[in-house]
Amino acid sequence: MARMNSDSVASFDSFRADALAQGFDEVIVREWAPGQVLDTHTHPFEVKALVVRGEVALTQGESTRVLHAGEGFELTREAPHAERYGADGATFWVARRHAVR
Repeated sequence: MARMNSDSVASFDSFRADALAQGFDEVIVREWAPGQVLDTHTHPFEVKALVVRGEVALTQGESTRVLHAGEGFELTREAPHAERYGADGATFWVARRHAVR
């Protein structure tokens, strides 16, 4: 997982362009409701995300990190994880890589 500084991503357009240049094939904005909880699950794609509003507690195995605006994370395809969103919910910019490399 990587930490990204909010200064390193000036806009969604630049996040999108950078992600596509890195081989991601879908870039979206995700909004999460306050207090929403997603129990342990996986995705059939790789993820690179930047939190742009709010906070999320991301759990992988026994480790939980609380991420705030300006912080990012990456998940490999099929990586088990759980998510818990803060009192104000959250907004992410998310790049997904569906194709198997």
